[in-house]
Amino acid sequence: CVVSVTNVPPPHSTIRPGSPVPVNTNNPEVRKAARFGVYRYNNSSNDLFLFKESQIKKAMVQIVRGLKYMLHVEIKRTVCKKRDHSSLDGCHFQRKKNLQRMLRCYFEVWITPWTHKVHILVAHCH
Repeated sequence: CVVSVTNVPPPHSTIRPGSPVPVNTNNPEVRKAARFGVYRYNNSSNDLFLFKESQIKKAMVQIVRGLKYMLHVEIKRTVCKKRDHSSLDGCHFQRKKNLQRMLRCYFEVWITPWTHKVHILVAHCH
């Protein structure tokens, strides 16, 4: 998978490698990282339906041989069935009360832009 990271700070930036800093939850790279965490959750869950991120509550980024995102994300069950392998973008959240489900997740997503690699270090949802 190809990931482009456009907001790597310049060398003279105040961000030092190793120290996590808060990052805007609406940042496109943060949203992309959250989606990778959701993919991991969906691949490991035995739910009939796919889940999708509904809200990114908190985001941190740490520069460690790439960018490590630490994300607190709420995910909700969609109407898309897993076996249909739908694109999550077209999946709407469940409207039926008995099928609605929300989980709180913590994801650590490590992206190395120059190798186009994404590693999901932690994907914990409850």
